[in-house]
Amino acid sequence: MQNYQGKVAVVTGGAGDIGKAIVKQLLSEGAKVVVSDVERGALDAAVTELKAAGGEVSGIVADVSDPESVEALAQQVYERHGACHLLFNNAGVGAPSVNVWETTVNDWKWVLGVNVMGVIHGIQSFVPRMIASGEEGHVINTSSGDGGIAPMAGQSVYASSKASVSIITECLAAQFSTQHPQLSATIFYPAGGVLKTGIWNCDRNRPDELAREKPSGQPEDLMGEFMKHAEATGMEIHFQDLDDLAKALIVDLKADKFVAMIGVAGAGEQLRTRAEKIGRGEAPFDDHSLIA
Repeated sequence: MQNYQGKVAVVTGGAGDIGKAIVKQLLSEGAKVVVSDVERGALDAAVTELKAAGGEVSGIVADVSDPESVEALAQQVYERHGACHLLFNNAGVGAPSVNVWETTVNDWKWVLGVNVMGVIHGIQSFVPRMIASGEEGHVINTSSGDGGIAPMAGQSVYASSKASVSIITECLAAQFSTQHPQLSATIFYPAGGVLKTGIWNCDRNRPDELAREKPSGQPEDLMGEFMKHAEATGMEIHFQDLDDLAKALIVDLKADKFVAMIGVAGAGEQLRTRAEKIGRGEAPFDDHSLIA
């Protein structure tokens, strides 16, 4: 899809930092955008900000972990616009960086519920409608290099969820190619540097019924602690500009890339190294993997 003018786009997690950057770029391309988020206050503020910048944008509250909520989102989108051409399954959350045996059942339920089932619910509610329309369409699922390319050892919950998103997207793309070639699917790996986003503090949206059963021992201000550690150790940090990240994503989508990622060549080299180790029967982790 080369021209987004007048196309209808849906972005879940759209009030978050990456989501909002994607929405801004879509609006600049002339798309009509429905922003969805679980956080009402953040959603209202984001829509107000985005409207001020110009373009046709609206907001709908939805909890992607709830299939009924996502189905209601799809119904409202089709009632308002009669179509969805671009579906960004972007909502995501993280979990504490702990040993696998120190994770809790609720860590897994919450992260997999949002990061994996949220993508599944989006596909199940929107794709049948997109197929029925017969129009060109694109499904973009946000994964992560942490899991999608190689896991960080301390991030077993989050990395597992993102590895799953990558596999789901690959299966979806293969099925589209043989059954519904007017549709395509892309994995989006946000990369290019440290991403200053709300996922560093996503516990604010964690439901009480899925609260962690025991303390993680981690500080509340993870970004602040990360910056202190970087300063103390002399670590050089490059923050990826999120607007530039979104622009790069749109370029890759228009080029019909299956993988949308800044620095994708480096990721390919990392995957080749991992594959060689696996081919020798070795564990594929490296020094990068051991960074929590």
